[in-house]
Amino acid sequence: MTTVFTTMDSPLGTLLLSGTVDDRHGFALTAVTAPRQKYALTEPAADWQPDPEALAPAVGQLTEYFAGERTAFDLPLAPVGTEFRRRIWETLDDIPYGATLTYGQLTDAAGQSPRAVRAVGGAVGANPLLIIRPCHRVMGANGSLTGFAAGIDAKRWLLAHENGRAADQLF
Repeated sequence: MTTVFTTMDSPLGTLLLSGTVDDRHGFALTAVTAPRQKYALTEPAADWQPDPEALAPAVGQLTEYFAGERTAFDLPLAPVGTEFRRRIWETLDDIPYGATLTYGQLTDAAGQSPRAVRAVGGAVGANPLLIIRPCHRVMGANGSLTGFAAGIDAKRWLLAHENGRAADQLF
């Protein structure tokens, strides 16, 4: 298995996209990270191979998203994480474009005990597929903007983008 990468310009800055390629399974996207994102690589690892062609579908879909032409993604995904984290990340996929949920609502939607809300928050914060898996749509219990690995300004921009407003018109 080979890890491949490319970068793309976006309204959030230069995104780093990475994935895996192998003869048996083909390509799967493993990460999309933004500049200054907490706990994420913002530069490719030394052993990664540049492969814009393998990542072209992801770049194309993200470009369409930023242009307001795409509301959902259809890509093979293979994020690395525990079973619990992967379950929470998959639940993020169910949050509709332009909508938001609180961490408590996400916990419930994922079939977790209300006592797991902090663990769910940790899983959301560790989401390696920024934008693709819409962790930016998760809000605090009172509806406030709370933690986002790429920063609150990026979260505000993404939510405003999805709601057809300027970022300063939200929250």
